[in-house]
Amino acid sequence: MRPFLFLGLTCLMIGISPLKAQTSQVKLSFHDAVSMAWSIDPVRTALQVGHRSAKARANAAGSWFAGGPTLSGEYMDDHAIGSNEGYTTYQGGVSVPLWLPGQGSATRDVAGAESESINEQLNVEHMVLAIKVLETVAALQIAQARLHAANDLYGATNRISQTVTHAVHNGELAQSDRQMAQAGMENARNEQAMAQEAMNNAVAEQEALLGRFAEVDFVSGEGLAHARFVDPRDMEDNDPRIKVVHRNVEAAEANMKLARRSFMPNPEIGIDAIHEKQYGSPWDDRVGVNFSIPLPSEVRNTPIMSEASNRLATANSEEIQAHRMVHLEITRVRERLLAATIARQTTHVAAANLGKRAEAQERAWRVGEVALNIALQARQDACTAQLASAREEIEWRVATIRMLLAMGVVP
Repeated sequence: MRPFLFLGLTCLMIGISPLKAQTSQVKLSFHDAVSMAWSIDPVRTALQVGHRSAKARANAAGSWFAGGPTLSGEYMDDHAIGSNEGYTTYQGGVSVPLWLPGQGSATRDVAGAESESINEQLNVEHMVLAIKVLETVAALQIAQARLHAANDLYGATNRISQTVTHAVHNGELAQSDRQMAQAGMENARNEQAMAQEAMNNAVAEQEALLGRFAEVDFVSGEGLAHARFVDPRDMEDNDPRIKVVHRNVEAAEANMKLARRSFMPNPEIGIDAIHEKQYGSPWDDRVGVNFSIPLPSEVRNTPIMSEASNRLATANSEEIQAHRMVHLEITRVRERLLAATIARQTTHVAAANLGKRAEAQERAWRVGEVALNIALQARQDACTAQLASAREEIEWRVATIRMLLAMGVVP
């Protein structure tokens, strides 16, 4: 008997231990959740590669020459024309392209501005990812609140249905009351299933974003009390989206300067050496200098200047549009926080009152003072108000954190 008892206890402990591990799991703060999502974000990896590439281009632009050296060589003799007089020539040379005046520094400026732009794009991606994490966590918590309200509703309707069934068996209530109570319980069960589906979908979305499931707590996060209303202009200036478009304008201006400095193809200069033998003469060696200077051409320069002008115009247009978009978004964030603050207070009061009303109506129904449909509707209204209160509480937290994110703070 003891071996079976020990085996049963072992199986029971094995079954309970994962549940304890899940329930005792430490909740992540919102800041830690954003860091977890940032560590596996694929866009961050791509932008970091682009940032390193831009810095490498800036370093390469510090070279003494505008490109790599060019090797040239020639060999000639008189065998190809049927003569064998001994005329043979070996010629070789090496040349390098030169920077045009100011072209090297302009190339470094373009690469440096692009590097700074990508660095600001990293900040933009971090902000976008933080907002995505906030929305995902909020969706999960709203789904959990919906499931909790559905469970409460099902528990209440099930209790009422059991009471009605017992009363019908005793002949105290009509069969129609039993059907009404059963319908209310089945509707609550359907809402329970739909709420469970929504929560499972929210859990899957959070796992895809964070890499694993984790309980995220942004209710008691540090920094929430520091959300305050500041000047929208200051918030706009600190927004990374404004900074990145400004960096893009700087990069386009540097590219325009580079286009002006590249008014002609790069000239080349180098050294040639000739080693030849003529009929009746000793070997003859000569060394000289070669140079190549392509002249400017409108056919080449016009497309380069046009492309640089288009890039600058596009960057200026995007900067203006970004200022408008960010200004409008910050205004909406501020208004949303104001509205969420009021809705949080009103829905909390409404949920408390409707909860008390549902309990009173159920007691009144039990003593025969009100009809069954009145008690069921009161319980439905109370659960709806409870869900609305929980939703507005979460929305207020979201609006508060969204305000902090607009200020450049990740709580």
